[in-house]
Amino acid sequence: MSYFDFTSFEDSFHDHIKYVLGKKIQDASRFDLLNAISAAVKKYLVDISFETNDRYRKNNTKRLYYVSMEFLIGRLLSNNLLNLGIYDACSRFLKKMGYDLKDLVDEERDPALGNGGLGRLAACYLDSLATLDMPGFGYGINYDYGLFKQIIVNGYQKEKPDYWPNQSSPWLIRRSGNQYMIPIYGKIEDSKDMDGQYNPMWVNWKLLIGKHHDILVAGYGGQTVNRLRLFSAWASEDFDIQIFNDGDYFKAVARKIQSETITKILYPSDTKEAGKELRLVQEYFLVACSVRDIIRTYQKTNKTFDQFHKKVAIQLNDTHPALTVAELMRILVDENSLEWEKAWNITVKTLGYTNHTLLPEALETWPVSIVEKVIPRHLQIIYEINQRFISSLEAKYKENAAQMISKMSIIQEGENKHVRMANLAIIGSHSVNGVARVHSELVKTRLVPEFYNLWPEKFNNKTNGVTPRRWLVNCNPGLTRFICDAIGIRWIKDLERIWELEAFVSDPGFLEGFMKIKQENKKVLADIIKEKVFITVDPTSIFDIHAKRIHEYKRQLLNVLHIIHLYLAVKEDKLDIGHPRTFIFAGKAAPGYHTAKLIIKLIHSVAKEINQDPDVNQMIKVVFLPDYRVSLAEKIIPAADVSEQISTAGMEASGTGNMKFAMNGAVTVGTLDGANIEISEQVGDENIYIFGLTVDQVERVRGEYNPRAIYDQDERLKRVMHAIGSQQFCKNEPGLFRPIYNLLMNHGDYYLHFADFDSYLNAQARIGKDFQKGQEWATKALMNTTRTGMFSSDRSIKEYASEIWNIQSQTDNASNGMFL
Repeated sequence: MSYFDFTSFEDSFHDHIKYVLGKKIQDASRFDLLNAISAAVKKYLVDISFETNDRYRKNNTKRLYYVSMEFLIGRLLSNNLLNLGIYDACSRFLKKMGYDLKDLVDEERDPALGNGGLGRLAACYLDSLATLDMPGFGYGINYDYGLFKQIIVNGYQKEKPDYWPNQSSPWLIRRSGNQYMIPIYGKIEDSKDMDGQYNPMWVNWKLLIGKHHDILVAGYGGQTVNRLRLFSAWASEDFDIQIFNDGDYFKAVARKIQSETITKILYPSDTKEAGKELRLVQEYFLVACSVRDIIRTYQKTNKTFDQFHKKVAIQLNDTHPALTVAELMRILVDENSLEWEKAWNITVKTLGYTNHTLLPEALETWPVSIVEKVIPRHLQIIYEINQRFISSLEAKYKENAAQMISKMSIIQEGENKHVRMANLAIIGSHSVNGVARVHSELVKTRLVPEFYNLWPEKFNNKTNGVTPRRWLVNCNPGLTRFICDAIGIRWIKDLERIWELEAFVSDPGFLEGFMKIKQENKKVLADIIKEKVFITVDPTSIFDIHAKRIHEYKRQLLNVLHIIHLYLAVKEDKLDIGHPRTFIFAGKAAPGYHTAKLIIKLIHSVAKEINQDPDVNQMIKVVFLPDYRVSLAEKIIPAADVSEQISTAGMEASGTGNMKFAMNGAVTVGTLDGANIEISEQVGDENIYIFGLTVDQVERVRGEYNPRAIYDQDERLKRVMHAIGSQQFCKNEPGLFRPIYNLLMNHGDYYLHFADFDSYLNAQARIGKDFQKGQEWATKALMNTTRTGMFSSDRSIKEYASEIWNIQSQTDNASNGMFL
């Protein structure tokens, strides 16, 4: 690349060791070497970011700001080296000194900035925005601690702090200046301005200070470097001076410490009032800092707000940043004296909202009492927005308005009133999108049909995607080289081109090479399993992998029911299951989610019995890999033969893990839910194992579903449930799994495990038979890789850019940015 001067790179590396760390090269640890390499790479990122920003300013381009509580970005060194095109050169440089780049990559900690699919999607979108040379930037929080570090003790999940040393990270650029003063708490005093108009005064507020740090995001090809801006909360530099002057120094310091805990941890527990308040403060803090920063950038080149929506697009990643609606209105009306109607027009045209859930309980609502305490002026604005909206409903629906208002009002009435954040986001945005075709339809027909009937033009679908740079090129270098040898490198920036691999689908030699790479990846994962959980697995067995957040609707429990059935059939019935199988689980349960944590314990108890049973353990092994995170996913996904995507139909918004697994040649077993439907259409029915009820069928059986009737008619299910309900898997803790037994047998089986049990077992049986047909299975695996072109996040971003944000690629045509 034109920016890369290797002599300068070497100098930067050695200077960091010598002058920043104060060491000789022979005394440097692996961590020192990691920081030195990262610092040298960061210099190039900074140079390219300057050129990128100059290009944006010169073109006076419209910019996109993606606001999200999570950015699960993963390790950055290898990804930056690949996107800049200098991975091999850096590897050679280190090898010359006797070091292995892979060792240094493994030394890097995963940044604790996210939890699951929401944050990983945001990270993929930033990668694609930069790769497509689009002016797109992320806004998030600079957490000290992630959700938690998961450890397993006697089969139970335990949570430990997931500390990320963000203050010493070589990738964080600490920006001085431009600190934002964020008012919070206080009260509203009614007053009038000089013209006699109502002029509310927000008084007695406290101040938070928002300081920002940047992580630079390199696009593949090295032409564009955008940024992810992360905010940290600090107390006012003078603490609370009144308390200090009154002589209570310790209280003043305590207030300062309390302020700075706001950005300490991702998703503090909201089971108590203080936790709820802290979560709301976090969301407001992110929104307030982001909006101020966006406006500061806009005002560098604009004196009025007339062009704001033509130069700024803000995307709300789920409901967490929904307060952007009220905050942008507050700044426009209160601080810049715009008329309400003009400010509202700008706000709606600027904002877009992405919905990520169909579960009503996952749609955020905040008690009005807490909102009033934390941000009293914003509550006033929300009430004003709501009153104007209700008036429009009354005018439109007349005598039928009351029923519509009860469902569409931002304020949920009742003894304890709540603010419905999804309603606020929908009303305050010009675009509302789902993240898979079926999900978007269900948003319109099931979740918020009243809003769709009112504003059908607002609603659209943007099926999720994942970046092939991290989820194929970076995590599966063997397969990447194999593909490039066959069809060249252009697919890395245009994944639709990977369909060219279909030319080799009937080539036995090519299929053999493809599966050889899969086998090497399985050996790597087998070594990790041995190292982490001390279980020896056969890398030639079927690696059946279920890696995602532990939740009842994701149905890890259905997987366990099948495993218990298989175990009992082999042990008691001497069933020949054909090829040996290794079932691998990974995922975290929310700390307060007792049922999910009990499912983790059940997985471990079943695994212990099976793995120690000599009658069975040559044919079946069960593994749970703890502390699922990006860096572990990068090892798990390339090794999968079978990808478990078995959520209850109609409950998974999209999923992105399904795309990553398919991209790496895993064959999906799944329901017609989320993006599974689109994957099925792309890869073909013969290359995926679909089972279970459809969305429509789920809806039809809800009212009359009787799990006991299914139980009574299925001897296999009876045997499995007897094993769970008895002490077979909990000999030392009698009755441990009765809550799971009761959940399925006596409490309605809400997620329809029994309804899909037979169909799931049949699909698994077909997998066992088909895997033994080597070339046929290899064809299925290859077809999954070659037909995942539409699941690139590049495609998603192009759709957002043209249909919602109206932003353009800002490219320098002097370089085509293609290398490997």
